[in-house]
Amino acid sequence: MSGAVVSINVNSEGGVPKLPVRSAILQKEGIQGDKQNDLRHHGGPDRAVSIYSIEMIELLFEEGHPISQGSTGENITIGGLDWRLIKSGVVLKMGDACVEITTPAAPCATIKKSFMNDNFSRISEKVNPGFSRWYGRVLTEAEVEVGDEVIVLK
Repeated sequence: MSGAVVSINVNSEGGVPKLPVRSAILQKEGIQGDKQNDLRHHGGPDRAVSIYSIEMIELLFEEGHPISQGSTGENITIGGLDWRLIKSGVVLKMGDACVEITTPAAPCATIKKSFMNDNFSRISEKVNPGFSRWYGRVLTEAEVEVGDEVIVLK
């Protein structure tokens, strides 16, 4: 099964929205050019990169949520993969980088503007399983570009 990198999103000031860039280097401590304001809940080796699905974003947008790529803080937006198969332990190859999925990314109030009635729990894995963003651990550092193939390795 394969898909593609649709968007790479960073914010050098920290927080959201994350803004699109053409490419970035995935590093063990995070994605180059990105900063997190709350290091207690974001960042570090097990949460080095946040990943979301363009299909989920489009579905939420169709529901009426004012969501867009990067507005919920994801660093990598991917398309073409069955999002239901993404879970802890899955390894994704993006270009030459490899990322192991670690945990669902719990939503917080900083992304509430991406949802009707500020209902950011819409993408909570606990409340709505299958709609969560996911954190990943970078196993192989490398530059990733928009358009790179994304392959599920395991």
